[in-house]
Amino acid sequence: MSELSIVIPTYNERERLEDVVAAVAGAFSAHRIDGEVVVVDDNSPDGTGSLADALASRYPVRAVHRPAKLGLGSAVIDGFAAAGGRALGVMDADMSHPPSIVPALLAVLQALDVDLVVGSRYVSGGAWRNWPFPRVIMSRVACALARPLTPVRDAMSGLFIARREAVEGVRIEAAGFKIGLELLLRSRISSVAEIPYEFADRVGGQSKMSTREAVDFLFQLRALYSWKYITDRRPRARYRRLNIVEVQALVQQRLRARS
Repeated sequence: MSELSIVIPTYNERERLEDVVAAVAGAFSAHRIDGEVVVVDDNSPDGTGSLADALASRYPVRAVHRPAKLGLGSAVIDGFAAAGGRALGVMDADMSHPPSIVPALLAVLQALDVDLVVGSRYVSGGAWRNWPFPRVIMSRVACALARPLTPVRDAMSGLFIARREAVEGVRIEAAGFKIGLELLLRSRISSVAEIPYEFADRVGGQSKMSTREAVDFLFQLRALYSWKYITDRRPRARYRRLNIVEVQALVQQRLRARS
């Protein structure tokens, strides 16, 4: 079993896939992480799936092929099922999530012994660039709507790493974008840390966000409120927020331990 699996769901992401895979593999090597990348492709017509197969000859890549576009949430769950890591992570294929943050997420997970570490745009030190203002407003509103459900400031984040035992086998109800929020509520996660990163809007390909996705999120949110306040009786997850200096110290501590 490897130390870490990073799941990357794809649909028509051929343009950037090799860049992100190479960058994640480079982060693994530089920080002595025994890791793999799990590409879950939804039968992309642009050949993303075949590229993922080809990349497996040069990088630690495992490709999962699905028959159609079935949704990002279910792609993540299928990626978790195929992954061999003791820790399971998720990031986008379009380089909006910097691969260089992967060692920091893992270092915090291991040092603090938490179940989940979330990369956040909305804690001190977090930021975004080249993001259209309407998208910023939509994201902020969505996070505000989710605030009663979780202490995580960036509950819409698609960048996170979790302990396998905390999320393995979880049943989700929403196949859409907000898999992190779904896992925060429906999995066995009992402790969370949130660390800052800079989000960069995609420079290639096409965003998957649509009006339909926004409407689906509202239905997902309604279901999660029902789950939280009617069905779920677990205590609120233990939560810690770290700044950049604290994160960097933990990364260096981990590197020294591996020397």
